[in-house]
Amino acid sequence: MTGVGENGVVQQETADGAILFDAHALTQGEHFDSRWFDAGFWRAQDRATEAPGGRGGIVFAHTPHGDWALRHYRRGGLVARILGDRYLWNSAERTRSFAEFHLLHVLAARGFDVSQPIAARYCRQGMFYSADLITRFIPGTTTLAWRIRHDEVDLPTLARVGEAIATLHAAGVFHADLNAHNVLVGADKVWLIDFDRGRLRPIEWTWRRANLVRLKRSLEKIDKAEGGDAAAVAVWWEPLMSAYIGEWQRRMPGTKP
Repeated sequence: MTGVGENGVVQQETADGAILFDAHALTQGEHFDSRWFDAGFWRAQDRATEAPGGRGGIVFAHTPHGDWALRHYRRGGLVARILGDRYLWNSAERTRSFAEFHLLHVLAARGFDVSQPIAARYCRQGMFYSADLITRFIPGTTTLAWRIRHDEVDLPTLARVGEAIATLHAAGVFHADLNAHNVLVGADKVWLIDFDRGRLRPIEWTWRRANLVRLKRSLEKIDKAEGGDAAAVAVWWEPLMSAYIGEWQRRMPGTKP
């Protein structure tokens, strides 16, 4: 185990990998127990609940250190049939979990509305590794997807979503999977979550547009599943984009929104 860094992050070596954790999330000097990444550990103590609101694969753990959201990294699509939850090893810092932890730690420190990272780990098996991430549970929220499905989205909410995305874009924050399931909506605030493969990039319209297109497609997919039509998506999209443009111009005057 290394010492606590200036940013409060500790790296703790394990038998098959390593753990990063925020020392401020634990009692001073406490080690991070690798069992805490295991949803089964918390279920056995009746301290775990499945995440509502469309957050598949997320488990909430009600721990002595507060409420946490546990996520095990899993592949999607056809590759998942072959590799399951394994990823090709490159280096510790390029593991999905460590990269996302570091990005979230930077963004949270800068005051952005994202999940606060608690801990990340990787377990290496030869040429491959598996990974986990723990973030602070954000109470009183549901996903934008859930809100749309239950007809609980209004114009102020859509405006806050647009503003939140513009705020991150203006800081060069790229979200690799911006969709309605990765937007958490509270009573008067919006958080963006799941920054797997996200990163800081030079500000360009190309990737910003790709982010927005991906979000719009997710809204269209939700609407189609509910038997809606394109007109309904426009009702959601127009105020969202109006707020996005307004916030972009406020933060980046004189540049293309």
